[in-house]
This record gives sequence, structure tokens and C-alpha cells, in this order.
Amino acid sequence: MADVLFKGTPSHTSGDLPRIGSQAPDFKLTAGDLSDVSLANFKGKKKLLSIVHSLDTGTCANSAKRFNDFAKARNDVVVLVVSCDLPFAQARFCTGEGVSNVVTLSMMRDRKFAEDYGVLLLDSPIAGLSARATLVLDENDKVLYTQMGPELTVEPDYEPALAALK
Repeated sequence: MADVLFKGTPSHTSGDLPRIGSQAPDFKLTAGDLSDVSLANFKGKKKLLSIVHSLDTGTCANSAKRFNDFAKARNDVVVLVVSCDLPFAQARFCTGEGVSNVVTLSMMRDRKFAEDYGVLLLDSPIAGLSARATLVLDENDKVLYTQMGPELTVEPDYEPALAALK
């Protein structure tokens, strides 16, 4: 269980992020076309997972836009923005903000992804949503880098995550 803050209030997650060097847990998330997506859909590519509770928040929106800018120049990396938003809301956000270089995935069908990745918030005003975290996986889904923000309302430390992709 990880300890994080939400606007200064202590919160706890369902577990810990996967360990560096471990195999990332597979997942089943929902794509914009309502199909199921797993890690196998991105086989052979490095992956940056930007896990956010909702793209309707400024911090989560800013991180999606920042990672979108990074993804413009990297065809060997796929940026997956995973949130609890419905795919329709994710699409509205991407269209409205000009975000077209990331893949948005939704936890709308269940929270198993959040449990497996240790980011499910258990006891905060936004319990049931996910904590904000960033992970980098190699082409074989081995975990290269992890970061869970200690304060959910603060953007991630981008540089170490991006450096892990080089």
C-alpha cells in the first residue's frame, strides 16, 4: 500500500507500483472504439503509461498534453493515458485539446488494472479512482521506471520518465 496525498489529505492505494525489472501485469482496458485492449496490442514498442484519475482535472490534462508533445517525435514509443473517464469523455478531451499522439484507455469496465498496478485509491474523496502514476515499459513489457506522485494534484516529474525511454 502506498501513501499519497490528495490536496494535503492522506490517502492510500491498493498496493505498490510494479517493481523495476519485473514483468508488467497484463491488462484489459477499453479503447475509444469500446474494444478491449491489452499489452499485446502494443507488442514490440516501448510504452509510457500515464495513469491519471480523470482528464477533467488540470494536473491530469497537463500531463496528457506534455506526454502528447513528447510522443510527436517518437515512433518507437506508445504513450498510453489510462484514466477512469469514459472513452467518450477521453475523445472529447483529445479533440478539444488537440491531443492526437497518445492512446487513451479507460477503466470503465472494472478497476482490476488499478488494483494490479497498485494505484486504486481506497480512502480519499476520490476513492475508487486511480492515483496518478507514470511507468515506462520496454518492448517486452519489463518495467524500466516507475513514479507515483506523492501529491495527486502535482504534475509528474517528466524528465526521469522521458529519460528512461532513451
